[in-house]
Amino acid sequence: MKPLSEDLDDPHAQPYFIWDVPITVRELKDILAGEDDATTALWTARVMREARYPDVWRFLTLDQVVRRHSRAERHLGRRRRFWKFLLEGWRADGLLP
Repeated sequence: MKPLSEDLDDPHAQPYFIWDVPITVRELKDILAGEDDATTALWTARVMREARYPDVWRFLTLDQVVRRHSRAERHLGRRRRFWKFLLEGWRADGLLP
């Protein structure tokens, strides 16, 4: 497996937040753009759970986070409350429908 990298602009790099599966930035982005709901929910949750907050947005759009949240939520672990707080707050502020 390649060394972990914080260079998320390098499509061949192993993202620092996925240490247990050999995957490149490009492969991860391809999976996240996929059509399989179960697979995209699992990988969406991994990004939301393990990546630094600013880096989440390098892989996911706000629309993807909102649409996939209900399926990804059970995989968020310790970050579940964080994402619930954000999404509920954005809705309360009228920033999300």
